[in-house]
Amino acid sequence: MQYREDKVSGNKLSMLGLGCMRFRDKAETERMILAAIEGGVNFFDTAYIYPNSEKTLGEILAKHNKRKDVYIATKLPLIMCKNANDFDKFFNEQLQRLQTDYVDYYSLHSVSDFVQWEMFQKLGKSDI
Repeated sequence: MQYREDKVSGNKLSMLGLGCMRFRDKAETERMILAAIEGGVNFFDTAYIYPNSEKTLGEILAKHNKRKDVYIATKLPLIMCKNANDFDKFFNEQLQRLQTDYVDYYSLHSVSDFVQWEMFQKLGKSDI
């Protein structure tokens, strides 16, 4: 596996990451995640709105004590946020689902136009 250094954090991320959008069969998902880690993949991308993705990833990493071996990226479901308190509410729920006390990379999900960006700013968190 080839790795690239994240210039901000210094993390060495696998050039191939595993997208966690569509987990269906839990046993097969577990085999896939463990095989990916064994093959050198250390970057896993999930999101709040991917059905059971965060929960499944968290359970598998916890079961096999692999959290410290990987970097997790997840995303804030901005479209679901109605006020600034929702940022913390969703983030804390994501930590619980992922069975961890931190995520390595956190993004805004589906900010595809200025309307969504302005909505984010109005909620009072544009200084992040």
